[in-house]
Amino acid sequence: MPVTASQTEPESIEQALPPIAFVDLETTGMRPTRDGITEIGIVLSDQGRITEEWSTLLNPEAHIPWKIQELTGISNGMVRDAPRFEEVAGEVAELLQERLFVAHNARFDYGFLKNAFRRLGIDFSPRVLCTVKLSRCLFPHQPRHCLDALKRVHGIHADQRHRALADAKSLHFVMQAFQQKVGSEALLSAMQAQYRRQSLPPHLDEHMLEGIGNTPGVYLFYGENDVLLYVGKSVTLRTRILSHFSSDTASDREMRMSQQVRRIETIETAGELGALLLEAELVKQRQPTLNRQLRRYRSLCSIQWDIRGGGQPEVVAIDRLDAANTPHLYGLYKTRRAALKTLKQAADDYRLCHKHMGLEKGDGACFGYQLHRCNGICVGEEPEMQHRIRMLEALLPLKIKAWPFNGRIGIREQHPASGREEIHVLDHWCYLGKVSHEEALEQLDTAVSARLDIDIYKILRRYLDKSGSIEIIDLAS
Repeated sequence: MPVTASQTEPESIEQALPPIAFVDLETTGMRPTRDGITEIGIVLSDQGRITEEWSTLLNPEAHIPWKIQELTGISNGMVRDAPRFEEVAGEVAELLQERLFVAHNARFDYGFLKNAFRRLGIDFSPRVLCTVKLSRCLFPHQPRHCLDALKRVHGIHADQRHRALADAKSLHFVMQAFQQKVGSEALLSAMQAQYRRQSLPPHLDEHMLEGIGNTPGVYLFYGENDVLLYVGKSVTLRTRILSHFSSDTASDREMRMSQQVRRIETIETAGELGALLLEAELVKQRQPTLNRQLRRYRSLCSIQWDIRGGGQPEVVAIDRLDAANTPHLYGLYKTRRAALKTLKQAADDYRLCHKHMGLEKGDGACFGYQLHRCNGICVGEEPEMQHRIRMLEALLPLKIKAWPFNGRIGIREQHPASGREEIHVLDHWCYLGKVSHEEALEQLDTAVSARLDIDIYKILRRYLDKSGSIEIIDLAS
């Protein structure tokens, strides 16, 4: 039997509840900045009673994918003659004005409406309450909190699912069921707690943020079934983690992450360099689904050319950098195709001859000369040395920097608050590992030879260029 409110509680929740708008949207996809709204359903509630119901189909001005049509029952034909959002925006804004915006997985519905209003130059910033979070707070041991599960658990019946007005009305009955089972005081307390934590994702337990401070380190977001979604780094972990969720309505990737994240793991480091290196390592090892950068690759290429030799630049495979090859290498690339593309762009920017550079075959004038994009070395109109000097000008910005030390070094990082110390061992732009104190350097395998990594090279170059107070330990001897 349902649990009813105690007689000693406030007279009724209705007297304390603000005016509410229960809102549900149907859309063409999951991206609030690009996908469109196909239906809006709004149920207004005053003092716990429904006072108005409003809904409309909308023309999203985009194709509705077949899977979405199957899910919602809304076809392209149904919305072809429906109004566009801009035609009903004024009415929607009036309905929602000065009301608590309540939705299931509210960041999704709120994100779509906020972006739709933003495109019209209208600021939409209501107070938001998520019934997923509210359910998790009130019934933490309940395994699922999707709308179908809540309706089943609380005995709520609705004729249509994944239609906006029916789902919005279901939320009103869900709220009533919450009040009946836990009482008015507990419900109001949980609602007020949610106001203070609006930016947290709907499926993330707030206790997972406990103990995460503003220290350097790496954070890992996990989704359903503990699938790794994303790896990031920061010198202020807590602030960076929360920033993902406060900006999710303006970013498709952040919204997708916010909807999927279920668990957060953090690994503290002594400083910024440790966080950068660990992030690159974890992304390559674990292959998180939402990381686009720092991915694993098979080998590296570079453009090799010696101005004194007079030959053509050549794309070569490379696995190490040393004093012998570095002076003649320009750029690191994950594929041969990427290296050739860079070489061709440099040729076009500096009016170099594709044929003379080995980028084009055949006899006579190159194609660029016919388009007045080559100075004519291919037909004898430009001296060899002049062309060679311009090729050096084109490649010089890509030149790989020589390793500025005699050999291996250690970079010491120490966090001033925690006292955590890490010494990162490096040699010719390769990362060989880390130890927690200087005495442990003797135990590090000095025979190890790490493979050259383009991301580590870029991290180390930027770090060494910008940091003026790095503590370097000479390990070359």
